[in-house]
Amino acid sequence: MALGERVGHVFRGAAIGVAEAVPGVSGGTIALVTGVYERVIASAGHLVNTVRYAVSDVPRRRGWTRAGQQLRQVHWDVVVPLLIGMLPGLLIAAKLLEPLLEDYPEQTRGLFLGLVLASVLVPVSMVGTPWRGAEVAALVVAGVAAFVLTGLPQASITPHPLVVLVAAAVAVCALVLPGVSGSFLLLTLGLYEPTINAVNDRDLGYLAVFATGMVIGLALFVKLLQWLLEQHRRMTLAVMAGVILGSLRALWPWQSEDRDMYAPGGNVLPVVALFLLGVAVVAVMIVAERRRLRRAARDLTEESYETPRVR
Repeated sequence: MALGERVGHVFRGAAIGVAEAVPGVSGGTIALVTGVYERVIASAGHLVNTVRYAVSDVPRRRGWTRAGQQLRQVHWDVVVPLLIGMLPGLLIAAKLLEPLLEDYPEQTRGLFLGLVLASVLVPVSMVGTPWRGAEVAALVVAGVAAFVLTGLPQASITPHPLVVLVAAAVAVCALVLPGVSGSFLLLTLGLYEPTINAVNDRDLGYLAVFATGMVIGLALFVKLLQWLLEQHRRMTLAVMAGVILGSLRALWPWQSEDRDMYAPGGNVLPVVALFLLGVAVVAVMIVAERRRLRRAARDLTEESYETPRVR
């Protein structure tokens, strides 16, 4: 992989990290838009298999053969740069976006509304045409479910370690599922602020429990999602599109702390301008990714037709 593409994956990782810190925005959606989603899911599946085979084979003295085979199938050239970008993206967003959401809530949500609304074009286009009735129904049902979920009032839960563990396991499912925001789920459970504070204060005890929950959730969920994408690709993408559309409720600029939606009020012009900016940013990302894929396919075709040199 060229150096430029690796650098591009670092920036994609940073964008995913930023998205995960924003309630209502899904890191999985950004991964889908930037073209790395399926490789990330496949790599996560191989990592889960690596751990499973290591735990089952090594104690029985069967060696590391199966675990090693799975480990070699991970797309390390994609995963490592993404992780390098995600951590600073998450830390910077945790530090900077919280005051923006507090001081400029309508404008900030307007920007993210444009980003996420434009992102739905990706799974819709991946389903292809024509859409079958069952796929349309799945989109509608998933959209309604996401709309209801994002309208739930914020809860208040004491951050007991067991609660944090379970919440992290659920939130990491949102990390790999486009349209579902892990931060929003934490906000609904009343754990968003404690988690952000733990990141900013470097509370290693809290973060260790949270990371353990993420590993557990990832191990339980990612294999199911990988199987769905392999066996029921169109239906799964239709559900993803519905979830993204339904989750837009969380990003409606004019709403109360209890998530009651209001008609457009103040700051309409800046909100609309930022909304259009968000749409434009994602449109540019989609066009750039499609051009990159076409260029890669063209280069691969040219290489296949090259005649080996005779020495």
